[in-house]
Amino acid sequence: MLVERLARIALLGSTWVLYLLLALSVFSLTAALERWAFFARRTDDIDSLARRFSEALEVEDFDGARQALRDSPSLEARVVLTALRWAHGGPRALADALDSSMAGVRTQLLRSTHLLGTLGNNAPFIGLLGTVIGVIEAFHQLGDAGQNKAAMGNVMSGIAEALVATGVGLFVALPAVVAFNLIQKKVAEIESGVQVLGKLAGAYLEAAERSGVVVPRVVDREPAPEPGLVPTSAATAEGS
Repeated sequence: MLVERLARIALLGSTWVLYLLLALSVFSLTAALERWAFFARRTDDIDSLARRFSEALEVEDFDGARQALRDSPSLEARVVLTALRWAHGGPRALADALDSSMAGVRTQLLRSTHLLGTLGNNAPFIGLLGTVIGVIEAFHQLGDAGQNKAAMGNVMSGIAEALVATGVGLFVALPAVVAFNLIQKKVAEIESGVQVLGKLAGAYLEAAERSGVVVPRVVDREPAPEPGLVPTSAATAEGS
């Protein structure tokens, strides 16, 4: 009884699976393009930025170092600029502020990756479901066809069409997997850039402590960073 009911559902056809995969491909492409535009607007030459930042710190031009970060559109600069509000507390305070600032943007960086990862892993199985449903329908037609050669040709055509669903599933999954991996790579590069700039700032604070140089407290209001880029701890520091 249960098998018969499931068979009736399968005989409704697999066309709906193809439409589902088409809709998922639109979501996948939209998410990938949104992430590409997001990172493209916030990209900078980190090696050049690190050089300017280091040169300013070497001559103890703390304001100049912060200005170099302000002039950069990169996410790395925003994260470090936010953390530098705690520079007067020393290297450990800066390290904690960097961790907090980076944690505040990680969710924004990884947005849509769950969607892309899910599609990359499961779209082939959705396509396979369409193929299975199509094959069930074809075999049902085969049983009805008997010795009718014309009907047998329709059955073979139906099996071929059912296999299209698997191909479409792979077509949806592969770009999603590529986009997911590229986003992960970009996030790792951003974290590496933050670490480079943060280490330079930490080295400056270590040298300042040993030489008795007082690092000025940041009291001027920074230009408002983009939404999601200012952790609560940094906002509290600004108001203190």
